[in-house]
Amino acid sequence: MFKRINRIAIDLPMPKQPDPNGAAAVQELLGGKFGEMSTLNNYMFQSFNFRGKKKLKPFYDLVSSITAEEFGHVELVTNTVNLMIQGTTFAGDPDIAPMRDAVNLRNSHHFIVNAQTALAADSMGRPWTGDNVFNSGNLILDLLHNFFLECGARTHKMRVYEMTDNPVAREMIGYLLVRGGVHILSYAKALEIATGVDMTKMLPIPNLDNNVFDTARKYESMGVHRKLYTWSDNDYKDIAMIWKGNHPSDGQPLEVIEGTPAGGPVPELDELPEEFAPGISKEDFEQILKRLHKSAGL
Repeated sequence: MFKRINRIAIDLPMPKQPDPNGAAAVQELLGGKFGEMSTLNNYMFQSFNFRGKKKLKPFYDLVSSITAEEFGHVELVTNTVNLMIQGTTFAGDPDIAPMRDAVNLRNSHHFIVNAQTALAADSMGRPWTGDNVFNSGNLILDLLHNFFLECGARTHKMRVYEMTDNPVAREMIGYLLVRGGVHILSYAKALEIATGVDMTKMLPIPNLDNNVFDTARKYESMGVHRKLYTWSDNDYKDIAMIWKGNHPSDGQPLEVIEGTPAGGPVPELDELPEEFAPGISKEDFEQILKRLHKSAGL
């Protein structure tokens, strides 16, 4: 089962102006082949289908705990896209074309399909597909794939970072570069325990440290790169059998944190009358409120 907390991974800055074309690029980090929907679903199905959960519990715990974190990463990138699009159009009579500025933007689906919010798709508008899930049933092969998947995801984050100076996108990417680095190292350490091969000698891939990126440097200074969370109140504690020793970049001790990080507030999205979203007028809201009070016996 999963326990949901009404927070997102970090506190995202509020944008000063819309950046819908930047949001179209950020979509790749959500629904692309190496996006957060792919990392989530790869680890989720591997954990659901894991054979020998008791015998190989530290490895099962690792994939399971990272699965839970990836739910939060999907949520974080989604909120980033939403904030970047917000404010692109304006309210007004339909005859004055209040959404006319969307005609020449990169992704018209953001405006036609789902009222200026994120899509389950990549930067070119292709829907995310389950074909992106790799679950061989072989532990070593799956761990090796996960190592490769995280390195691919890191590459795409670095490239999108270089495509946009949008502060919301860069805050999100900086954080995920650090957290993705944790996952890369955790899979490398798991492979070393399972096979004896020191995968950390290959890192970082690409050959550029996270501290080159301003927003990533901030999170590394907070020690976020050394922490692996259980994402559970009582379970998945055996990740400590894998996530141990010192971090290869700064020599500081690795930490297992039981539970979750504090996170930040979930952004409140403004109403969009020009999109009929959420489509509840002041009069409708007052009637809904009356019915809620009545049903509660107030």
